[in-house]
Order: sequence, then C-alpha cells, then structure tokens
Amino acid sequence: MKDVIFVGFEKKDSKEDIVLIIDKILNFRIFNDINQKMNLSVKDIKGSVLIISQFTLCAETKKGRRPSFLNAANPDNSIQLYDFFIKEFQKFINVQSGVFGQEMQVKLINDGPATFILES
Repeated sequence: MKDVIFVGFEKKDSKEDIVLIIDKILNFRIFNDINQKMNLSVKDIKGSVLIISQFTLCAETKKGRRPSFLNAANPDNSIQLYDFFIKEFQKFINVQSGVFGQEMQVKLINDGPATFILES
C-alpha cells in the first residue's frame, strides 16, 4: 500500500519551498501508533508514496463559478519542480510517480477520513 501525494506548483514556488515541504511531509505524524494515536510519520513506518502532479490544486475558487489558474506555475517550470520534488523524495523513501501532464486514471482507496492539505 502506498500513500498518495497530489502536488501542484504555483508561480511563487521554488526548490527551497520543495525542500521544506518534503521535510514536513516526511515527518508529519499522521499514522497511528500502538495506542491508535496519530504519532508516526511515513519515515517512522518505512512507508512509500505515489506522487501525482495535479495542477488543479492551484485553482483560485473564491470568486465566480469557474476556477482561475492564474497562480499556477507554467508547464515548463512545473515539470522541473515536479522532477525535483520526486528526486528529493527518493533520497528518503520509496517513491513511484505519475506522468506529468498526462491524463491518468487513478484508483484511490481512502482508508479513513484523513486527507491533509500542506502548503509551503
């Protein structure tokens, strides 16, 4: 079983932001310990992740009825950041990834109501 990370990049994002967010994800205590408390990180459980690019995460939805993607990084910059994100993650745990910019069919079984949004 792998944990899924959907990632989107905004114009303001940098490699420094990626390093910080990876550290947060790797040490984010969201897995249950023996007392059923969220006290363990993906590193603690020696987990693995599936990383999928998802530019729609960068949508601005506060105004109107159509999402705006003005804050999303352009595709050339995004693919560089996505590749960097994956390579940096691979230094610490097992990683698989989707294909940037491609339509993919992903089946996800959410085991419990735990979905987190992390921003750099």
